[in-house]
Amino acid sequence: MQDIFVSTLTEHISSWAEAFPESKLVADVASVGTGPDFTDADYQEKPTYWLHMNEDRQQWMTNTIAAIGQHCANAKIVVLANVPNHAESLHALSLGAVGYAHAYVAPEVLKEIKTVISHGGLWLGQQLLQHLIETSTQLAGNKPERVDSLLARLTRREREVAIEAAKGLSNKEIARILNITERTVKAHLAATFERLGAKDRLQLALMLNKYQPGLF
Repeated sequence: MQDIFVSTLTEHISSWAEAFPESKLVADVASVGTGPDFTDADYQEKPTYWLHMNEDRQQWMTNTIAAIGQHCANAKIVVLANVPNHAESLHALSLGAVGYAHAYVAPEVLKEIKTVISHGGLWLGQQLLQHLIETSTQLAGNKPERVDSLLARLTRREREVAIEAAKGLSNKEIARILNITERTVKAHLAATFERLGAKDRLQLALMLNKYQPGLF
């Protein structure tokens, strides 16, 4: 799956290049496929477009996502913002993006984003994710026995990690609380997603949220 960064910058940000050494950098979507470095496979087999927000922001994002949809219906789109905000992230998702993140996140985060969206999940900033989890879990819940049956599929450590992740906590926060490494947290979450069939943290939070009588 080819990674294509769309940015007015003349070269990759170092974290982009480190995460995806074979990725391409273009100034606009119309440039994709026209240069000597591109092949048909670069944009026909579910490429990932990483859109680096420019000064036009909203209008540019709207037009660019629409252009990608016309150019390649199978593409995954992640919006990268120098100054992220909740409203913009929600707007990006409404336009068809499957991810929204800070443009200068670490290479490891970019790789994690790619993994999540490749499996059909959504990637949001930590603050927005926590806000959505808090809002969603107030509006919906599962029967306690249903949640217990899901947790029973997990190992003890996976359950501990899953419960903290369902609260909207980051990998770093979970690692600190459980006194384990972030790498271990990631491994347990990956196993949990596979066992429970969850695509991302928001879905996991909704699956593990127990119905609270008298909430409404």
